Amino acid sequence: MIRSMEELTQAACSTPALKMAVACAEDAPVLDAVKHAYDKNIIIPVLIGDKQKIFKEAETAGISIDSWEIIDIPDKKAACEEAVRLASEGKISLIMKGMVDTSIIMKAVLNKEYGLYTGGVLSHVGVLEVAGFDRLFAITDSAINIAPDLDAKVSIIKNAVEVEHALGNEMPKVAALCAVEKVNPKMECTLDAAKLEEMNKEGLITGCLIGGPFALDNAVSKEAAAHKGITSPLAGNADVLFVPDLEAGNLLIKAMEYFGHARKAGVIMGARIPIALTSRATAPESKMYTIAISKLIATLKEARNA
Repeated sequence: MIRSMEELTQAACSTPALKMAVACAEDAPVLDAVKHAYDKNIIIPVLIGDKQKIFKEAETAGISIDSWEIIDIPDKKAACEEAVRLASEGKISLIMKGMVDTSIIMKAVLNKEYGLYTGGVLSHVGVLEVAGFDRLFAITDSAINIAPDLDAKVSIIKNAVEVEHALGNEMPKVAALCAVEKVNPKMECTLDAAKLEEMNKEGLITGCLIGGPFALDNAVSKEAAAHKGITSPLAGNADVLFVPDLEAGNLLIKAMEYFGHARKAGVIMGARIPIALTSRATAPESKMYTIAISKLIATLKEARNA
């Protein structure tokens, strides 16, 4: 089981490199991360975007991209569509978002013409290394689903579980987070959390152990859970922090990153291939970790489909 970003990077280096399209690649930090991943034999890049601007940004980053495949498509919408088309034709194994709004690349992914979207729920999974903990945390969903209903929550959890499996965690512990750890009829998220736990016990959600509702402290701290008399095997041991809505997830993941100095990766799940996605303000090393986790997921998907 992978427990740190160093182990994540090492694991991504240990399997054959996969082709990765970078949609709208005219961004120096993105190119820098791609170069590091390329040098570690994690990916083989295919850059898509404004070729002139891509070379200018590469010069800014101080890297040479002369040997890389570059597809000159200045229009951002068309560049994203080309990345998705390449994926649908099996010419690449993963996509990375470059200098483009998330909504534009998501629209291309959702275009049924290309067959990349299989009809499920797309969701963002953040993978974080937090000082003082012996494992990586997966947080979902902090970027796409605003207020998911119960059915969507099931799909979001399944997407996060697939990420955990790629990290070598065969039975991840999923904590359905709420403000409190008891069911309150006036708090819908607690009702959903209890239902998700029940569905897991009934075998409707497999490959993981789900518990809820959990307050955040009880999910990550055994001491806090013991103080409140919580004896669940998930108490203090959560691998996946499943949040009730986008606002909670976005605040949690950014608090970990900026207050807790967590190291972060992020990936969009639910399509045929993973989509490496971080915010444009994210540190270059986070972009590198994002490529690494996306490559591991793509490798797992290809092995399952072989």
